[in-house]
Amino acid sequence: MSDGKSIDENLRHELLEMVAEDNATREELAADGSLFEGYHPRMEAVHRRNSARLSAIFDACGWPGLSLAGEDGEGAAWLIVQHAIGEPAFQRRGLELLKEAAARAEAPEWQVAYLEDRIRACEGRPQIYGTQYDWDENGEMSPYPRIEDAEHVNERRRAAGLATLEENLARMRAQAASSAERPPSDLAKRRKGEDDWARKVGWRD
Repeated sequence: MSDGKSIDENLRHELLEMVAEDNATREELAADGSLFEGYHPRMEAVHRRNSARLSAIFDACGWPGLSLAGEDGEGAAWLIVQHAIGEPAFQRRGLELLKEAAARAEAPEWQVAYLEDRIRACEGRPQIYGTQYDWDENGEMSPYPRIEDAEHVNERRRAAGLATLEENLARMRAQAASSAERPPSDLAKRRKGEDDWARKVGWRD
């Protein structure tokens, strides 16, 4: 954790402003329900603007870690990468830089877990930590895609500083119940749409 003396406040505030725009757009689209009807073009536009700027920051200084951007600024950088689902190369680059930062204690390990699972989900591969969720056949939020070596998932989660899968499952289902999002009327159609989109943007062959 930084003592705050070397934090670049301009960079920190820029990262926070980017995430504030992301959150504001998300809230607006969630309010009318359009957020839940695929990857909304307005949401995608925000993510692309943010990722383009963060990519330039990567070029200049690598991962904006805790000692450079502060805890909230570093967290904002992670969120920007996490949300850039339409840009495979950018997310993969972000993961490698984040792993290096975490090894230097410049970023928390749980962020690595979430981003690695997000990338695997987009690629159509099993996730490792069980951080990614979607509606299941019973109309409930469940880990999706499946978890690799699920028997030992809580050991991996514990090492990354995460709560148990069971605790997280309860939290995610409670959150879904209190939100405006509802299970899709045609889950197979949703899955096909996700697969088609992943192929279109370059996640899958």
